[in-house]
Amino acid sequence: MIKQFQGRTAVLTGAGSGFGLECARIGAARGMNLVLVDVQQDALDQAVAELQPQLQAAGAQLLARRVDVSDAAAMRDLAEAVQLQFGAPHFVFNNAGVSAGGLVWENSLQEWHWVLGVNLMGVVHGVHFFTPMMLAAARADPAWRGHIVNTASMAGLLTPPNMGIYNVSKHAVVALTETLYQDLRLVTGQIGASVLCPYFVPTGIGQSERNRPDALASHQPTQSQLIGEAMARKAIQSGKVSAAEVAQKVFDALEADQFYIYSHPQALGAVQTRLEDVVQARNPTDPFAHKPELGEQLRAQLRAGG
Repeated sequence: MIKQFQGRTAVLTGAGSGFGLECARIGAARGMNLVLVDVQQDALDQAVAELQPQLQAAGAQLLARRVDVSDAAAMRDLAEAVQLQFGAPHFVFNNAGVSAGGLVWENSLQEWHWVLGVNLMGVVHGVHFFTPMMLAAARADPAWRGHIVNTASMAGLLTPPNMGIYNVSKHAVVALTETLYQDLRLVTGQIGASVLCPYFVPTGIGQSERNRPDALASHQPTQSQLIGEAMARKAIQSGKVSAAEVAQKVFDALEADQFYIYSHPQALGAVQTRLEDVVQARNPTDPFAHKPELGEQLRAQLRAGG
């Protein structure tokens, strides 16, 4: 857990928008040094322009880097730059993410590599390069405290249809973070871990196509992908919980050493149903059981195009 934020250092990926930017704003208000990381240069520049004056007034420092988190070498270089300027970071927020929809067999292998590269390997790279630095700082100072937060999704605890790549990537992040929590507990009491599982919250992830690699830019989406993207965008835009509220939950979790962070605890009923399916070895429950008309609409759209 982290109780003291003034003068501490936070590394935030996906810092140009959404949860990353909102956590950066809270960190700036608390006098933290900020390392802002994003793949989108214009969004990163806007974040720097907003936060730099506040940080300077507080005597805090800012480092901004355009980084593709799926690139291991770029993440290694980032970690080395952070170590050189700030030492080990106290808060690492592995948050960058992209979305993709469609029937699972229709996604190209390039799409699999892209989504898993950002959503999963981006988190793996953050854990791989920053955790040893944090452990070294903890060994050198019994009072040192740090925390790692990885962004998954409620899709990491559920398996909604027509969004297979995203589900796979986020389930992997949940498993990775649960294991990270247990592994850290084996070796130290000074570094915590949490997994953020947001539901539908208005953020930039609904426009992930803006950061699609050039190799995918000419890809012609299938009907299921178009339907999946439209449904996801509508659900995200209609979300009533803001990214700023979720960011506050993240900082509350840092102070309380809380592992699971939920934007919509009311969605956990569906998670319980899924876990009961697993324990009772029954076939997966219809995800549209509470809204059968939505399921019928999706089936009709997909079968009409078949």
